Amino acid sequence: MLQPRPKVLVADDDHNLRQLLMEALPRHKFEVYQAADGNETWDTIRNLRPDIVLLDVMMPGMDGHEICKRMRENPQTRSIPVIMLTARAQLKDKLEGIESGADDYITKPFDPMELQARIEMHLRRYLRDSDMSPITELPGNKAIEDALVTRIESSRLFAMLYIDLDDFKAFNDYYGFTAGSEVIRMTGAVLAEALDKFGAGSGEGFLGHVGGDDFIILTPIDDAEAVSKEIIRLFDERIRDHYNPEDLEKGYIVSIDRRGYVMKFPIMTISISIVHNEHRQLTDPAQIGRIAAELKKYAKDLEGSVYVFDRRKT
Repeated sequence: MLQPRPKVLVADDDHNLRQLLMEALPRHKFEVYQAADGNETWDTIRNLRPDIVLLDVMMPGMDGHEICKRMRENPQTRSIPVIMLTARAQLKDKLEGIESGADDYITKPFDPMELQARIEMHLRRYLRDSDMSPITELPGNKAIEDALVTRIESSRLFAMLYIDLDDFKAFNDYYGFTAGSEVIRMTGAVLAEALDKFGAGSGEGFLGHVGGDDFIILTPIDDAEAVSKEIIRLFDERIRDHYNPEDLEKGYIVSIDRRGYVMKFPIMTISISIVHNEHRQLTDPAQIGRIAAELKKYAKDLEGSVYVFDRRKT
């Protein structure tokens, strides 16, 4: 099977330099895109999800440092490698680039062979360490566990949102796996949007894809309910776009349940279990998983899209 070429975004306001960079990257190895200013660069990063970004420091609209900081605060772009490009060569300028989240730093003029070698080095590391879901491009189980352990060991207060779709299997069987994958992608985008709106301001927000129709969000406790309400609002609005008009009018689809019985399944909803360490000590990811499973069982018995906040003291 042919492997897709890594997507490289070249972001620089100098047209001639962009062309030089694009010509320096062989087309049989890379799929190269370009952006000419800061705002275009940020929009392209969010929509394209490149595998690596060559980022000029000085650009109109938004400079490279600000773009890099935004990337590191966004769950869906946090791990994308960034190589800063600049005419500045002083140590303090390089340190500023690294502090904003850049992975590497190359000064202009650059050697094309060195640039290509550095790109390939960072791509190898990115692809090796990447634990991303192929459907949502969100961090997977290893990254989720690492994020949980980090928060547990920090002794800070935090909340974990365990997100699960209701009756997804019936939808997937009825409409097919392609339609099912589109719903999973839409759900990932909804979660990222809600987290970005209510839970990422502190830089403590994390979004991961466990697999299938299960997701995890980590956020400060004070943000958990606002994030959950926004998830439900967005999901209930957008899931309707994934059903045929006649099924929406009926309000259900007919499919087979896990025991093999033909049943009516309502329009898909979303359930959220909120586990936190405000009233009890959380010691390991397995314990958190058990609590989330208890809450999930309760949430599934409720009608419609819901969130359940664990208010137990023990």
